[in-house]
Amino acid sequence: MKPSIFSQMSRDRTFLLLLAPVLVYYILFKYVPMFGIVISFMDYNLFKGIAGSEWVGLKYYKLFLENRDALVIIKNTVLLGGYKLLFGFPAPIILALMLNELRGSHYKRFVQSVSYLPYFLSTVVVSSIIVMLLSPSSGWVSHMLQGFGIPPINFLQESEWFRTIYVTSEIWQQVGWGSIIFLAAITTIDPQQYEAARMDGAGRFKQIWHVTLPGMATTIVIMFILQIGQVLEIGFEKVFLLSNAATYDTSDIISTYVYRIGILQGGFSYGTAIDLFMGIIGFILVYASNKLSRRFGETSLW
Repeated sequence: MKPSIFSQMSRDRTFLLLLAPVLVYYILFKYVPMFGIVISFMDYNLFKGIAGSEWVGLKYYKLFLENRDALVIIKNTVLLGGYKLLFGFPAPIILALMLNELRGSHYKRFVQSVSYLPYFLSTVVVSSIIVMLLSPSSGWVSHMLQGFGIPPINFLQESEWFRTIYVTSEIWQQVGWGSIIFLAAITTIDPQQYEAARMDGAGRFKQIWHVTLPGMATTIVIMFILQIGQVLEIGFEKVFLLSNAATYDTSDIISTYVYRIGILQGGFSYGTAIDLFMGIIGFILVYASNKLSRRFGETSLW
């Protein structure tokens, strides 16, 4: 006889207690706030509340699509997210492959520790480090350029440098932590496959290409699908801290625009409409990429 759900919960109560804080966090900060999306269809007034505000339908969605700034901020968001995916996604895979090839255990642990460290630094600290390094008067980068006879560049005041700075700093901060899951995928590969490859005369590069990468393929595809869904979810904090009025033409993204419109100017309905609109696009991207992966491969999220 199959045990009831209550007996199963009683049996696994220790694990459920460990899971409880995570569930509470997601319920309070992820699911409960979702009810607030209704204000995107209202002319929301903070004093009247949801019950007293007037319904306006798709007014704010149309307003956003007709706004001449919409194309610019969508373009900036897509480009930043696209560059981060293009250059940032392969980086932890490459690092995991390199770490897997290291034979000295002490040196390997040292490299892993150094690569993980930036992940645990707050965004404010990372942004402050970037500002100090790129300072045109006292930054290390400026001194290095002067050593080569190149005049110092005010990187943070020139819009063409913003995307490079943001993507590079994101890779530096995330690459070590992101490599953990790929290292875990490598450990699941049967060692006999490497022995068979060596017997066939395969060198290290061929073993990586024909054994390691195929063994990681499922993990790579799943992580890629998840990353596609985050293309439009560029971190607000770092962009906000590194951008300024001089770089808005490349640094102004959806989250910073929503912050100015929704919080600073009190346009709660308008800001919510923009955020929901981009969330729907993100969901479509995940769904489409998952469907393509399932059609042309054997791996998908669902």
